[in-house]
Amino acid sequence: MAGVEPGQVAIVHLTGRLVDGPEAGAVFETTDVDVALDSGVYHDHRDFKPLEFRVGEGHVLPGIDEAVQGMEPGETRTVTLDPSEAYGRVEEDSVVTFPREDVDAGSGAVDVGELVRSDRGDTGWVTDVRDAEVTVDFNHELAGERVEFEIRLLEVHATKTGQEPA
Repeated sequence: MAGVEPGQVAIVHLTGRLVDGPEAGAVFETTDVDVALDSGVYHDHRDFKPLEFRVGEGHVLPGIDEAVQGMEPGETRTVTLDPSEAYGRVEEDSVVTFPREDVDAGSGAVDVGELVRSDRGDTGWVTDVRDAEVTVDFNHELAGERVEFEIRLLEVHATKTGQEPA
């Protein structure tokens, strides 16, 4: 058996952990409710269920897409992803300073750490508030970070009707 190939549908459980810094090992993402409960990241408003995606079509992080290829159902693989394979590098032009009156955080008072949305729909974090200006970072919160994903392949389905699942 050749394992998962591009074009097939993979169904996986994923658990993402930070690799570096004081938070190394901390879970920041999981599709497994048991892992969520054990690691303290469980939220009632979230539906924890396996992730289903067509391999090789860019629906998941590039490093996950690549890691799943060749895996067999029941196999678990752990991969460490550099920023380019995960959430990207920190882009300095994604940190923007606006006149304070242009930033609407809902309540009128803008504080550091608050989430705001641009007119284009991008979400960013307020990183600095001055008398007349607010600085917002529109980079992904994990941009520039190395991350580790534990990937457990639950199932793989063929690409066309009539083909047997691998």
